[in-house]
Amino acid sequence: MKKLSIPEPHSAGIFLSYKCTSHCRHCLYACSPRWKADWLTLDDAEVILAQLAPRIGGKYGYLGRVGVNEGLHFTGGEPFLNFELLLAVTALAHRLGIRGTFVETNCFWCTDDERTKEKLTKLKEAGLEGILISVNPFVIEEVPFERIQRAVRISTAVFPGNVMVYQQFFYEQFRQMGLQGTLPFEEYLQRGGYGLHYAELLPGGRVSYALAHLFRKYPAQHFFSASCRHELVRDWHVHIDNYGNYVPGYCGGLSLGDARNLDALLQGIDLAALPVLRALLTNLEELYRLGKSFGYEERDGYVSKCHLCTDIRRHLAKVGNFPELKPQAFYEHLED
Repeated sequence: MKKLSIPEPHSAGIFLSYKCTSHCRHCLYACSPRWKADWLTLDDAEVILAQLAPRIGGKYGYLGRVGVNEGLHFTGGEPFLNFELLLAVTALAHRLGIRGTFVETNCFWCTDDERTKEKLTKLKEAGLEGILISVNPFVIEEVPFERIQRAVRISTAVFPGNVMVYQQFFYEQFRQMGLQGTLPFEEYLQRGGYGLHYAELLPGGRVSYALAHLFRKYPAQHFFSASCRHELVRDWHVHIDNYGNYVPGYCGGLSLGDARNLDALLQGIDLAALPVLRALLTNLEELYRLGKSFGYEERDGYVSKCHLCTDIRRHLAKVGNFPELKPQAFYEHLED
């Protein structure tokens, strides 16, 4: 294959930055406080959103309700670390007529009722239509549960019908525990670890390193026949980061090109100088061979095809110049 054709996106997430207040063990994008605060510029945001505007609307059309993989959401990192930027891009998306907009947050900033209501109200007035509140055993290690409860209560009043608690199971579990403050993950395993059965732990990004002990491991050969074609060409949700990288699916650290040139990107991607992408479109054995040619050493086991893929890409990002392996810092923060 010399050229990769990708479909027009029906929904997207826009990274304002990879910088976050937390370094969650399950983060697909290796976000943490250690990242530089390289924020999405308003000029880039306008270029990107203007090209997304005629395409974003949800695969099934806008029905007046926000959805996890519908419309457009602002994410990171933690968007509320730069509230003025979040407010500005919200207004920009609204002006461009993009529907189904929401923000994703860990609620670190919800320290009192007045502050929380003021910010959510400003966002609604700027055109934001909903909110996704992250609740799980990893966020709760660093964000007090009272702040999450406050966010849910006030968001429900500001965005009636458009509040997503992700995941509701953990919110109810922590509430039934009578949890106050934070909860170390090791203590969670003792008090309610059965809940991990309900967790959506996508085994890529930091999961494969920080939580590998929770999974069965397999040799690299176990995943050789697997291809990543589906993830690379899916249309139902993509991410665009603050550097302009067009990130397929949940494949952190992998860029299909510059989303600021989205119109050109959607005409087809020339694979001639993109050996990692060419390998992933074939199978993971090809990626493994590419890694070995650059000195990659196999680990003692992998929890998923995503783990094998990420680990090989991490090595390649260190030793070579592969334009599809962006941003470089993703690979540096996998084991923060």
